[in-house]
Amino acid sequence: MFEIDEMSLLTREVLRERSAALVAEACAWAVGTGDRPHRARRRGRLVATGTTVGVRAENGQVLGDEETGRLDLGDAVPGSFRDALNMADDRGGLVADRFDVEVLEPFVLATCVLAADRLRAARPGAWVELADDVGEDADDAVAVVRAGEWEAPLRIVAEHLVLAAIGDTPLALVETEGVPLSLVRAAESMTRAAVPAPPAPAEDLSAVRFLARAAVAAEPAPIPATAVDRVLAALLAEGLEREEVLAVLADLPLEPDAERDLRRLAEQLPG
Repeated sequence: MFEIDEMSLLTREVLRERSAALVAEACAWAVGTGDRPHRARRRGRLVATGTTVGVRAENGQVLGDEETGRLDLGDAVPGSFRDALNMADDRGGLVADRFDVEVLEPFVLATCVLAADRLRAARPGAWVELADDVGEDADDAVAVVRAGEWEAPLRIVAEHLVLAAIGDTPLALVETEGVPLSLVRAAESMTRAAVPAPPAPAEDLSAVRFLARAAVAAEPAPIPATAVDRVLAALLAEGLEREEVLAVLADLPLEPDAERDLRRLAEQLPG
């Protein structure tokens, strides 16, 4: 028997093992922050303060947004990574929220899946029981993790780990530390963009073919061109749509002229 609470402990253990990687990802994500225009809310309106985040940080000025910033980030050292997280972004939200979505969420999900894989390898029976407890397929680790709701509390722990490691570090130093990994991530992104998308799987037309053949079963074979109006009406009566009619013409016993005329008529149907 493997309790759900034990899985929570296992995810935390794996997160601690990956803490250095988490901090590295945070540093890489921060690269370029200093080059962005600094914005803040003034009486509810998002306005540019007239300088970049980096210059403001170097001058020891507060980066965080006084109106919408998080209280737990409000006591940050001016110009630090923690202070930068409390800034307003270019859409008016908080940088901390974007950090949560772009760094913490995927990292924590991957951590939970690693913990799940570790449990599945060490105690396969316990893993199956756990998957059954949360109502998911044991072969789908991501679904089990999401159903188990281990991510949300682990994201809080992950954020605390990052802030404990680099929260009070000047933003410029955090960016410098993150440059090597950020270059790797940029190269990976370019590689993914260069790979063509896989072709869409061929649509299964077996049911459509069955209906089409049933619709013309009473017609002589091969079907002559004089019957195309009747054949088209029969196909539409079976519920076939324009693209489906066009897709199955080659499978029907049509004379060449009949197939040509039927295709022309089908192409005129509304999509």
